[in-house]
Amino acid sequence: MRKALILIENTRTNGRSYVEAVRRLRLHPIILAADPALYDYVAAERIEVARVDTTNLDALIGEYSRLGKSFDIAGVTSAAESFYATVGKICRNFNLPGPDPESIEQCCNKAAQRQVLAAAGVPVPGYRSATTAAEVQCVAAEIGLPAVLKPAVGSGSRGVRLCRDARELAEHTDYLLGGKHMWRSSPEVLVEQFVDGPHYIAEIMGDEVIGIGITEYGPPPHFVFRQLTFPAPLTDEQYERAVDVVQRCLRALGLGWGPTNIEFRWTEVGPVVIEVNPRLAGNPDPQLVQLAFDVDLIGEHIKLAIGEQCNLSKRQSRTATARSLIADRDGTLDYIDGIDRAAAIPGVADVKLYVRPGTPIVRNGDYCDRIGYVVAVAPSRSSADTIIQRAVESIDWSISPFSDLHDQEQYTPLYFPD
Repeated sequence: MRKALILIENTRTNGRSYVEAVRRLRLHPIILAADPALYDYVAAERIEVARVDTTNLDALIGEYSRLGKSFDIAGVTSAAESFYATVGKICRNFNLPGPDPESIEQCCNKAAQRQVLAAAGVPVPGYRSATTAAEVQCVAAEIGLPAVLKPAVGSGSRGVRLCRDARELAEHTDYLLGGKHMWRSSPEVLVEQFVDGPHYIAEIMGDEVIGIGITEYGPPPHFVFRQLTFPAPLTDEQYERAVDVVQRCLRALGLGWGPTNIEFRWTEVGPVVIEVNPRLAGNPDPQLVQLAFDVDLIGEHIKLAIGEQCNLSKRQSRTATARSLIADRDGTLDYIDGIDRAAAIPGVADVKLYVRPGTPIVRNGDYCDRIGYVVAVAPSRSSADTIIQRAVESIDWSISPFSDLHDQEQYTPLYFPD
């Protein structure tokens, strides 16, 4: 029997990388998806895919059993946060290595996550949850403005906004609770104290911190990733403090199997945890970790899923950085060029585009605002910054405004499973 690994859905950023890593390990990838058409590379690369209701655990278990008659299934995993608890349940059902589903479910609800971390003494922003507009107003008055409003369940910065005054608070409350936001669970809003300071992300496998990067965002009120660099410029003492907070998060939340990424800001009292995500971060994060430290997070995650030993040894130390290409207006993409010029610059490791000419662009203040990114690697941070700046300046695009409001309203952003 052919040895296979099942992937439950996929993601916009990491999906293809997971398939490639499965094949490198000489396994046959099989994607279970509710809408296989979301993944445009499936047909081109002849990836086996089965259409199944991925929100129905019984249907997934039934499909696993069906596939088990034709394949030796070595493991099950997913790159998508919203299906990772389901992965844990399937693994438990078939006695396969996998994450603890209860811990994943608890962690994926940001209100429950905050409660557990605060009870364990982990520094987190002040917060309260709310389910009505009146509750949001009341909580915001208690916490104070500026405050961050975000869905209690979700990822990719969807629905996350900094509210600096009463008008912005009312506008975003209406967006979240007035029927415009797409909820995948019962509407619950987290009202959170805005914590300022440098923003970092720690990439973890099991209970080991592989690397800590520093992130820059675009202008407020949204939190759209602009640049990420590994390793972050931390002193030894700062790094040790960050690792201590990371490990306290893992213990409190019952994590410690597989990938986790933890976001925190450095304040005058040290690291304050913004979010714990019980999954691998989307590209370019794993790509940067591999370029900086020569650790393949995706490949090592799959090894765990099939019961093999991980190799998390750092074999090099370079600076790897990624810069997002972010649309500057809404409209239709006329052209984008300079990709080959950018890719040819020494030190540029990758240029990735998510769009083609003719694509409608509507910015929503989340991860889908990025139309691509550039990755560079160099011996030092200053060299990497110089390379990435030169590469980004080599790329040009044009976006024509929509002819009328109707054209804009007809466009619905293509959100992948998160």
